[in-house]
Amino acid sequence: MIILINTLVFVIVFSIMEFAAWWTHKYLMHGMLWILHQDHHNKNHHHFFEKNELFALMFAVPSIIFIIIGTQTGLDKVYFWIGSGIAFYGAAYFFAHDVFIHQRIKLLRNVNIKYFKALRRAHKIHHKYLTKENGESFGFLWVPRKYREDLNISK
Repeated sequence: MIILINTLVFVIVFSIMEFAAWWTHKYLMHGMLWILHQDHHNKNHHHFFEKNELFALMFAVPSIIFIIIGTQTGLDKVYFWIGSGIAFYGAAYFFAHDVFIHQRIKLLRNVNIKYFKALRRAHKIHHKYLTKENGESFGFLWVPRKYREDLNISK
């Protein structure tokens, strides 16, 4: 029973992270913290890392804290699974966003899977805006219907 509860906690936290990432992206990154996110939209910089990487650290810190607390109190404790859900979302985000979409590591260049095509399309639309205003498609792993429709994957 405890395995089922821990798995459920992990899946719920992972899912909530998509909403948290969307909200953070729309209202903080494209709001008062634009100064940290701006270089991600403007590729005129000549350095590998962007100020935008600080957001990954902001999400990593609570994950690490939860995992440490969970391991010190036993792996059956909910804290470990909360931290793991956040960490696995971060890993999924990294592979989808940094590796697949932005090709910061040259892998998965010619993937021909409809979901990934829609994900790439939604993110390209997001990046057509070079300012913090008028943006769209702020999610990272969930692809809004309008970017899936003409690929026949709207369901």
